[in-house]
Amino acid sequence: MAVTFGMWQLHLREVEQRAEEAERTKDEAARRRAVEERLRIARELHDSLTHSISVIQVQAGVAVHLARKRGEEVPPALLAIQEAGADASRELRATLQVLRSAEDGDSSGLCQLDSLVARARTAGLPVTVTVTGAERPLPPDVDQAAYRIVQEALTNVSRHAGSAGAGDGVSASVRLWYTPDTLTVQVDDDGKGDGARPAGARPAGPGLGLIGMRERVSALGGRLHAGPQDGGGFQVRAELPVRAPS
Repeated sequence: MAVTFGMWQLHLREVEQRAEEAERTKDEAARRRAVEERLRIARELHDSLTHSISVIQVQAGVAVHLARKRGEEVPPALLAIQEAGADASRELRATLQVLRSAEDGDSSGLCQLDSLVARARTAGLPVTVTVTGAERPLPPDVDQAAYRIVQEALTNVSRHAGSAGAGDGVSASVRLWYTPDTLTVQVDDDGKGDGARPAGARPAGPGLGLIGMRERVSALGGRLHAGPQDGGGFQVRAELPVRAPS
């Protein structure tokens, strides 16, 4: 009986070792497939976007140069295009580096909020920023999500709330609330509209930008509200749990 019991224990350990090895091999195969997919996406992004962004930068740069050479005032919108092209190029390079690396990451965060707001103002959209509570370092995923939400919301203001810079008085406000447990990000516009639809209206169906916002907030366990306001305009409000980095 002792010998039989010993042999049974030995067999049991062997089975457990095989199971652990199979699980480890499965994990390695899954990681390998994930790396291959990331590399494929990186190649596709590089091939499809890098050339187009470079063309935009070059054309905008030439237009700015010619305007200054002729002694003309460079339109603010043209400067905004030039700066946005440079920023898009930087972010694309950062994204490609992330896709080619073993770990997730992103160089974008609320430390770049001032630059983002400055670009929006240069493009003709008045933006105010209000911060409530003690600013502090955030977990990288929360920091990145907060910045992307503001970025997408301001893009939507320019796209849907009217033609910024056309003298229609459209403006936006960005508010950040820091509490011990959450970071709340809110972007409002006064949404006077472009005359083709009611104030605060959006095209039917959720845009990809709003879908991306919801996915980011959901992944962090937060809450998102995005919709028209009673007095006109549109509001995006995200409540993000702030967890201390492990």
